[in-house]
Amino acid sequence: MTATYPKAQNPLILQFHRLMDAFAKSDDERDFYLDRVEGFIIFADLDKGSEELDILEDEITKAEDRFCLLPKMTFFETKKFMEGFVNEKVYDIDTKEKLIDIIQSKEARENFLEFIYDHLTELEKWQQYYHERSRIRIIEWLRNREIQFVFEEDLELAKKVVEKLKENLFESKVSKELSTARDTLSAKAKTYYSNEALNPRPKRGRPPKQAQKVEIEPQLTADIYTKVPPSARPFLYLPDFTSSSVTFSAKFDTEAQLIASLRGSSRAKIDTKLEALSQRLESLQHLSSKLRDTSDFGIESEDKLIKAVNQGVEPGSGDASKVLGIAKGLLPKKKGQQKKADVQEIMEKKRKAGIKQVTPIKKGKKKE
Repeated sequence: MTATYPKAQNPLILQFHRLMDAFAKSDDERDFYLDRVEGFIIFADLDKGSEELDILEDEITKAEDRFCLLPKMTFFETKKFMEGFVNEKVYDIDTKEKLIDIIQSKEARENFLEFIYDHLTELEKWQQYYHERSRIRIIEWLRNREIQFVFEEDLELAKKVVEKLKENLFESKVSKELSTARDTLSAKAKTYYSNEALNPRPKRGRPPKQAQKVEIEPQLTADIYTKVPPSARPFLYLPDFTSSSVTFSAKFDTEAQLIASLRGSSRAKIDTKLEALSQRLESLQHLSSKLRDTSDFGIESEDKLIKAVNQGVEPGSGDASKVLGIAKGLLPKKKGQQKKADVQEIMEKKRKAGIKQVTPIKKGKKKE
């Protein structure tokens, strides 16, 4: 580092999610730079004016030791990400074979994401895997450039304390509270240079009880930078963090845009069919519940049940008469009719009991 640059008095406070987003978007058409002095990110946006881009290029060329170009994600690295997930996290044989075929085909990155977002059981595993692998990749890159840093998402300091640390980054004399906070940052920064940072191991012992997962977005502090060159200010990369701001896609910047693109494909046709089927099932359940209620609570007259069954059927149609016939056939007979039928049945049994049925003797033909 050139002596003309001010020296930070504590490790740089970087936002991991912002770095992960920049690493995913960095390609042949988009350049991202990390400042070694204060930790801000510059995005060389080609939509800016050519004059502004030329001034930025001159600034970066003059200060090559200050700005670090973020690496481009090559096709080999992209493929390695996807293959690692399939081999380590996918257990269903059919799903694994399908994903392997997608990785070997054209537009593997986008087709891979489309398949993952259509299979919710694999989506959560993919997001966790992508987060963990990106973290290792970013930490390794920062270590190779010997940058002392901490991720703001990993800190357990109060929001006001972190903002004061950013404001007094280059001040040698600070209050006792900030001095203690700086010691905490220095101790935390050493953990990123340990072997476990690049090779995280699962914790030993009894696994914790499974509890409902609660996703809480980290409360990040405001961006405070005091040493940004005037030519680089229009190119500061300061996106607002949301849980859906980072995506593996090369076409879409956010997860919301990716999901919207998926809805415009064949998924819409599937949704309409499922919706029609669900409506039919709901109507059948509604009808069966009416029949069950009437049989359970004992309706006095058959007219009420016929009304319940016939509800929703157009009068005068053939379906209405069929429904009425089925309902009357299922209904028990009235009490008077039932008693009369029982008496006749008893009389018939008595009559049969009084007369013995004898099998008649059949005479055979005489032999001639």
